[in-house]
Amino acid sequence: MDERGIEPAARTPTPRPVSRRRLLGGVGVAASAAAMSVIPLASITLDEQKPSAATAATTAKRQWAFVIDLRRCDGCKKCTEACQKEHFLPKDHEWIRVVEIKGPQGSYFFPRICQQCENPPCLKVCPTAATFKNPEGVILVDQDRCIGCRMCMAACPYEARYFNYKDPIKPKGAFDNPMPEFPVPQQKGTVGKCVLCVHNADKGKLPFCVDACVMDALYIADLNSDVMTNASGETYQLSKYLHDNDAFRYKEELNTSPRVWYVAGHAQDLDY
Repeated sequence: MDERGIEPAARTPTPRPVSRRRLLGGVGVAASAAAMSVIPLASITLDEQKPSAATAATTAKRQWAFVIDLRRCDGCKKCTEACQKEHFLPKDHEWIRVVEIKGPQGSYFFPRICQQCENPPCLKVCPTAATFKNPEGVILVDQDRCIGCRMCMAACPYEARYFNYKDPIKPKGAFDNPMPEFPVPQQKGTVGKCVLCVHNADKGKLPFCVDACVMDALYIADLNSDVMTNASGETYQLSKYLHDNDAFRYKEELNTSPRVWYVAGHAQDLDY
């Protein structure tokens, strides 16, 4: 165990032929695949994910995903704090919520965010199409179209959405043009959720939560280039990392096909 309390097995490096700059900066799929001898992601996941992997390259240059390594999370909640600060959210709106779970071997921490589902229940029930999926696979909310019916909140099995009952926190800066990709400030009477900081990713920057994670437990990933990276610049082949570390998806049995993967860690029941 190192000075940060991280188990050695959790930080065993793998080859890093593709840099974070190339992941977030716009290198094409073909170049990344050639450099990494990509293993198709669909070959290591469930069948329902194959259409996503097969069509990703034709829909957009990037298909964003997320990886959370539970072996590293210490429950500091710096990710939550950064998200709330940058999106001007009230304290009870935790777009990335870190919960403590009692496992058979003790307690562990579980960061929970919008799972960016391939088959999102929230999108299907929205009567105004305020909830939509952008070309990069991220589920967003157009608050100008949201009528506050909260049907999406009832449909979401991950409790990842929040209703804005009160007037929003007003930013000190000149944020007066909220948009689905960066909904700041939030609008009263509408629903808000994690947007995977796509306004950052499109500029080659990390999501706020990833950048704030001092334990390097959070990774932004791209299904097209098959690459994942964290705040320290650790860059791995996504499909190989998920395969080698037996990654799983939260409530996968619901057939929502999340784009968020978890790597199981200490204190969890691994008998599955």
